[in-house]
Amino acid sequence: MPRKFIKRFLPDHQSIKRNKALKMFGTVLHEPNLWHLNRRSARGAFGIGLFFAFWPVPFQMWLSAATAIPCRANLPLSVATVWITNPFTIPPIFYAAYKVGTTVLGAEPTHFEFQFSWQWVVESLSTIGPAFLVGCAICSIAAGLVGYFGLNMVWRFSVQKAWDARRQARAENNSR
Repeated sequence: MPRKFIKRFLPDHQSIKRNKALKMFGTVLHEPNLWHLNRRSARGAFGIGLFFAFWPVPFQMWLSAATAIPCRANLPLSVATVWITNPFTIPPIFYAAYKVGTTVLGAEPTHFEFQFSWQWVVESLSTIGPAFLVGCAICSIAAGLVGYFGLNMVWRFSVQKAWDARRQARAENNSR
């Protein structure tokens, strides 16, 4: 079930090989394990993608891809998983990371109003920055581990369920 569900959203590896924009990577992207969707590559991709999703940097997808290649995790899935943090989900996710950071550091939460400017970011690093970065680090590690082991459990469960269904169907056919 997870394999069929995930595979619907992933591009074909042949179309990626033909993509002219990706020619600069040479044969690195021709590694078959980066495109195969199995339990090992999917759990690695989920772990990597969720790990980098909580990093407050603008190039999360590049970091995820750069890590997926040597880890031989599914490359498209690892890049797509990063998009859990998108323009709609970033405020609540990063606020939750800030709250985790204040809790861990034992700091008093500071009231602030977000402004979409570089000046606000630079000024906020001294006030809310430490708690925010600690919270992002903790959430990043926790999400990566939960993604890795959680997808592994879901995958194993679905395979076991399919085997049980086949076994039951075989038993019903033999009893007739």
